[in-house]
Amino acid sequence: MDPVKPQMRRGVLFYVGAAGLLMVMVIEVVSVVGRHARIPLVGALEMAQAAIVPAACASMILASLAGAHAVVHLVTERLPPRMRAWMSRFSALLAGLFFAGLSTGAVWLTAEFWNSFEESDLLHIPFRPLRVLVALSAGALSLIFFYRSVRPGDHQ
Repeated sequence: MDPVKPQMRRGVLFYVGAAGLLMVMVIEVVSVVGRHARIPLVGALEMAQAAIVPAACASMILASLAGAHAVVHLVTERLPPRMRAWMSRFSALLAGLFFAGLSTGAVWLTAEFWNSFEESDLLHIPFRPLRVLVALSAGALSLIFFYRSVRPGDHQ
């Protein structure tokens, strides 16, 4: 954690992401222990994959809101401040376009497979809510980056 930046308030997204990661850790521990005890946890991979989706979506949104993505300033730190700000806005615009495309594709896939009742093989975990979550998260990320591309002020 950066000691200079103020810490964001922990909201619902933080706890959703933390719960997802905790579920993955518990599932994997039980799976490994069960494997060594010759009592395999059936569907452990499917459960872990389903738990990772909300964790990943929440963490990407939180990192984007906090401006806490990994950034390499190798080129931009040598630019004049005005050009650096312009490049930061342009970068945010490109990220917004990327996530808008990702959101469009996720919505398209969700609509295309809405009535197909897709589910995992062993545990029959439905994919529909996971696809909706990915589409909404990608849409939120595109809005965050589009806002960052037009707002005045300090840019990362």
